[in-house]
Amino acid sequence: MVGPQAEREAVRVVREKAGLSERHACGLIGMHRGSCRYQSRKPSDAGLRSRLRELAGERPRFGYRRLHIFLRREKTASGELRWPVNHKRVYRLYREEGLAIRSKKRKRFRAEARVPLALPKAANEVWTMDYTQDEIASGRKFRTLNLMDGYTRKALRIEVDTSLPGLRVVRVLERLREIHGTPAAIQVDNGTEFTSRVVDQWAYQNQVALHFIERGKPTQNAFIESFNGKFRDECLNQNWFVDLQHAREEIEAWRVDYNTVRPHSSLGYLTPEEFAAAHGCGKDGGCATLENAPRFPLSHSHDGGPVPTLAVEPKALGAAL
Repeated sequence: MVGPQAEREAVRVVREKAGLSERHACGLIGMHRGSCRYQSRKPSDAGLRSRLRELAGERPRFGYRRLHIFLRREKTASGELRWPVNHKRVYRLYREEGLAIRSKKRKRFRAEARVPLALPKAANEVWTMDYTQDEIASGRKFRTLNLMDGYTRKALRIEVDTSLPGLRVVRVLERLREIHGTPAAIQVDNGTEFTSRVVDQWAYQNQVALHFIERGKPTQNAFIESFNGKFRDECLNQNWFVDLQHAREEIEAWRVDYNTVRPHSSLGYLTPEEFAAAHGCGKDGGCATLENAPRFPLSHSHDGGPVPTLAVEPKALGAAL
């Protein structure tokens, strides 16, 4: 099957080589003269292509869906959309410009029955925290303590230092408690910092339940694991840190961007700040206070018992994982 563009080129070659008229050449090729003379009236995509390349250069790990959200956010002085395009057109240009990112193929594991992930119903109902590790230019390693709210997906804090023991974790939690209010529960793995006596004592004094996931099952803490993947992919892997202070500045700038600019598919492509504002989540989340803490067990078991689960829609589970 030959397309109209190839047929027009064939008509042009026949006319030039054989000196035939347009009518005769079109008859030989089997093309209608109207199709041969047709000139496209669609507007040029040059400006849109240029802007799409700029956005992809600024955020190389974003796919066409998030880039489409950024394009839709741009408006003219009169308040109209600067780029009135749908996601299908953005996808076509995204592919034509060669901007598609290569994703690693996931290993296939033995299929097991999936347990629904506990989905918070309000801000400050469940916080999650975990560690990640990287290094600066000199080769010196540093760690980050990542904390996020499981409902709004807001990155509450990313603490950066070469050592982050249990006492440092308590100081960070106390600072966040003064700003955002007291969470009802915090979901963590079985790391030594989280199982330390000082963290357990802080949780008991503030009536915060510590939920420890089962050993070897990070998917039970899927919210923070998903966040860690985005954090490494979009921040740690994209930056070369000169020293520890430079790492702190770049990571904090990324955290602010994550909360206020980056669209989240699990939140309907809103930012965590927009989602929290739309659901009236202020300090204490507007709903989770000390009064609802007794709903959670206060015996912080370290034996790797199962995490309480709630029914959750497949869409919410897929977005979290």
